[in-house]
Amino acid sequence: MEIARESIFISSLRSFCKVFFSVIGFVISIVLISIVYSLLVPPYANEPKTTVTLLPDLEGRQELTPLSSPVVLQIDISGVIGIPDILTATTIESILMDSRTGLFQGDRVKAILLYLDTPGGTVTDADAIYQMLKNYKTKYNVPIYAFMNGICASGGIYVASAADKSFATTSTIVGSIGVLYGPLFNFSEAMTKLGIQSMTITKGLDKDALSPFRPWTPEEAASMQKITDFLYKRFVTVATQARPRLDKDKLINEYGANVFDCVDAEQKGYIDVANATYAETVTELLQAAQIDPAKPYQIAQLTIKPDFLKDLAHSSLWKGKVSHELNFSEIRNPRAHDPFSYLFIP
Repeated sequence: MEIARESIFISSLRSFCKVFFSVIGFVISIVLISIVYSLLVPPYANEPKTTVTLLPDLEGRQELTPLSSPVVLQIDISGVIGIPDILTATTIESILMDSRTGLFQGDRVKAILLYLDTPGGTVTDADAIYQMLKNYKTKYNVPIYAFMNGICASGGIYVASAADKSFATTSTIVGSIGVLYGPLFNFSEAMTKLGIQSMTITKGLDKDALSPFRPWTPEEAASMQKITDFLYKRFVTVATQARPRLDKDKLINEYGANVFDCVDAEQKGYIDVANATYAETVTELLQAAQIDPAKPYQIAQLTIKPDFLKDLAHSSLWKGKVSHELNFSEIRNPRAHDPFSYLFIP
């Protein structure tokens, strides 16, 4: 009897085809699901963009309370303000919007606790978050307290200015009210020495302002300084109006963009209470919101849901390769895109 043996080539080809068509089937399934989803769910649907996390109350209770009980919404302002999809004006807006629907519908949110541990962030995001919190506080008549734990500097102070009262733990560093743009670099002289030329085609006066490939003009520096001065004046105004004990003249001429320990910060007026604890802050916030701690209440947090379809669209699987890398550029040099000064970030 003669036994037919399959060649290694045919066996490998069969295995390859199985894997190939399995991947093709998976991709087609994802595409079909996306199409059906887009057809069934209109673009204007009011879907929740956040996930609810129940936090312990002052007694350590973490279970779900009756849906008629009041809620303290804790919003974490942790890390660099302006990191896409993590801590931006858009993510905070989603949190505030979802705090009026779903589990929290019926005007359940009676107070907001800002939990701050941030070195600062972008001007646009810090200012937008500040404005949204102020508007929310006015519209829904809820107190907002700031609890600083670790560091609250620059854009963190900006956001905390929306709070009615601010508290800082013993180890918290506070301050850095200032605006920084840059550093910027100019390579025009080096390019001339190396015989390198560049060309930028523009339309509109000063469209290529601060181009590093040609000598800068005094007018360019004056223009950017004017913008920086404007942002700084607004920052100072926002901070001093929020904390009346913080003397405006001393801030500009004496304190500058320095940072201080919590006791010094309290004496200078940056914060209201130094050496505070989380429990003390929540206790005072409950009193301000007229929430009886002896009755059921909820402390809850909303976090942004991961966008599966968006992540899939940017996945390296679509590019036919998988890379393993960790990009530290945004962490090492956030100043490259952020006019606010950063503290303790190289």
